[in-house]
Amino acid sequence: MRAARIGKELVVHTENRVGLLADIARRFAEQGINILAVAVIVHDDQAELHLVADAHTYALDSLRKAEFPVEEREVVMVELPHRAGFLRRITEALARQGLDIRYLYATASEEGHASLVVFSCTHNGKAVLLLRER
Repeated sequence: MRAARIGKELVVHTENRVGLLADIARRFAEQGINILAVAVIVHDDQAELHLVADAHTYALDSLRKAEFPVEEREVVMVELPHRAGFLRRITEALARQGLDIRYLYATASEEGHASLVVFSCTHNGKAVLLLRER
């Protein structure tokens, strides 16, 4: 899986409210920034948004200008064929090497030929090397 690489995601921690993701998506759309993958987690009244954008630096600047509390995190990004069993292959390979997945999210379409898997584990660099060998 030579498409495995280290990438960056943006993580926003803020108070949850109706329309939060819509506001961010609108800002990005107005600036021509494409969201490649997103995960939203809500804990009580707090929201945690994980975003991978095609123009990472512009997306980061946009969120900062809007005064969103944002941090950058290193993640592993893997492009996989959109077929049954590929997620199983990479998660089993990571498990065999003792790499614990901290979180994972993915994007795919039923009609598409590829999916994007984004995750963080106990050793992201080792995970990339392992997945590139597959």
